[in-house]
Amino acid sequence: MRFSLCLVAVAILMPWPVRAVEPAPVNLALPTLGGEQFWSDELVYRGWRIQQNVLTQHYRLLDPADVRRAWGTSEQCREALDEIKSRDNLPALSGRAVLTLHGLIRSRDHMAPLGEYLTKEGGFHVVNVSYASTRRSLDDHALSLSRVIAGLEGVEEINFVCHSLGNLVVRRYLGEATLPQPRWQVDPRIKRMVMLGPPNNGAQLAVMFKSNELFGLVTGPSGKQLARTWDQCQQALATPSFPFGVLAGGSGNNSGLNPLVLGDDDLIVSVEETRLSGAADFRLLHCRHNRLMDDPVARTCVLSFLQHGYFTSDRERQPIAAQK
Repeated sequence: MRFSLCLVAVAILMPWPVRAVEPAPVNLALPTLGGEQFWSDELVYRGWRIQQNVLTQHYRLLDPADVRRAWGTSEQCREALDEIKSRDNLPALSGRAVLTLHGLIRSRDHMAPLGEYLTKEGGFHVVNVSYASTRRSLDDHALSLSRVIAGLEGVEEINFVCHSLGNLVVRRYLGEATLPQPRWQVDPRIKRMVMLGPPNNGAQLAVMFKSNELFGLVTGPSGKQLARTWDQCQQALATPSFPFGVLAGGSGNNSGLNPLVLGDDDLIVSVEETRLSGAADFRLLHCRHNRLMDDPVARTCVLSFLQHGYFTSDRERQPIAAQK
């Protein structure tokens, strides 16, 4: 008996290498705003999304109605989602996917109508990506995007439709492949991309406010990269090796819509700043920057490019010659 008690005591006191299992935190099904500026998607599955908080670094699982169904670590949220997949018989992903990314100071709500249009008219599986545009750098946004893409198991084709800063996030994702020790590999399923008002060559309007502390506070690290460190930032951006098209907004003359921006512009980005060598097609639309994703002509151009590789017709394509 004494010997048995001694064994028990030794077992209790010995520092056995047992991994502590962190219990899943108790969850209350709370409605949320879906992640405006403090949450970035890490996985999106048929409307369900796992997001990480940029301040606390913890994760949460939202249902398609943006109600929180679990929270804690990434593993705990993934386990909760796996249980839901099994319980609700959620179908596996398949077919052609389009990832939409919003711009600076915006949310995925601004891309939702365009996504609905592409689903209805093109039959695409749309993944409307949410990221904390004003609270993280382009590097951070690209890392989160890489995880969203990796989670698209079963999808046969991936396309992008991005507005403004969202285009630089994708270009930063692609640029990782050029680094000596890349943290992720570019997905080979990517087929096409449409850029809406992209600041491909920086944004002179942002540079004007580079010394404005309020601008830096509101736009965060990404805004500061555009305003203060663009020369360094653009070195990590890659030009897509797959077909891409550029839709720029403007007035169609040299005066533009914003007197603070040189040349034609859409109030925020100049037409010249949107141009990127190697584009398969380019089109100038009489449209403001914040309306490009909702403009009827822009929508038809987006759908046509995703389906055929041109905005209106092959004969009317306006490619931007690649630099030699």
